Amino acid sequence: MEHKDRFGTVEALGLDEVLFARIGLWHRQEFSTQIVDVNAGQLLDVVPGRSGDKPKEWLEAKGKEWRDNVSWATLDLSVPYRAVFDEKLPGATQVADPFHVVKLANTKLDECRRRVQNETMGHRGHKSDPLYRCRRLLTKADERIDEKGKEKLLGLLRAGDPRGDVTTTWHAKEAVRELYTHTDAELALEWLERLCDDMVDTDNPIEVRSLGRTLKRWRHQIVAWHTAHVTNGPTEAVNNLIKRVKRAAFGFTSFRNYRIRSLLYAGKPDWALLATIKPR
Repeated sequence: MEHKDRFGTVEALGLDEVLFARIGLWHRQEFSTQIVDVNAGQLLDVVPGRSGDKPKEWLEAKGKEWRDNVSWATLDLSVPYRAVFDEKLPGATQVADPFHVVKLANTKLDECRRRVQNETMGHRGHKSDPLYRCRRLLTKADERIDEKGKEKLLGLLRAGDPRGDVTTTWHAKEAVRELYTHTDAELALEWLERLCDDMVDTDNPIEVRSLGRTLKRWRHQIVAWHTAHVTNGPTEAVNNLIKRVKRAAFGFTSFRNYRIRSLLYAGKPDWALLATIKPR
């Protein structure tokens, strides 16, 4: 039995995907999409797939009055989920999750390091190679590296990065992180637009140019964080709860059972609706 008032008014809605199961002889991956009340940290529902079709159907069924109450829509840099919000929540401000923005910058940095490693050494990283030795320092926040660590990092980059591609991408990653030190949304947008223009310069490594193009496409969603200060963190937390359910059950093959168990664990159900449980 579904409690009609379980959701209440939702002001911030988040979407994210989880690997539901590997099905069949070839272990075909099946995903699910979690719909989460970000402010309450409550799982609202689970729908199959990670495309936008099922979330659109779910939001459509909630009715226009309910959808109009949603002011913020949080997401990672997912094009299908962006399309869901564009179509079904046009009045909500989309907010790109800061963690995923910085993660993208770190991913591009690692791609650049691997490319330069292969181009200069002709093989994947070995433990004695300079770029392999500095891989963890590269992704570490600059302010968390002490003087000894910074000296080590710069020395390894001089030894293993002859054209400076990795160094440039490292500075680009730190510039992305610096965006979140701004407190004024208009200033942050202006700063991000200038950063994107610098990144797409043809003199930069291909990874930096790719990062710049992505940031430019998502610039308004990225800067919306400076106004909303909501993230997809609660959605990720719900995902972790669902993964705990999967581990306890040794995996699922039935989506129905998976959805029910997830909602019982993270959906904050009204247990008083069960005849076998007496309300206190």
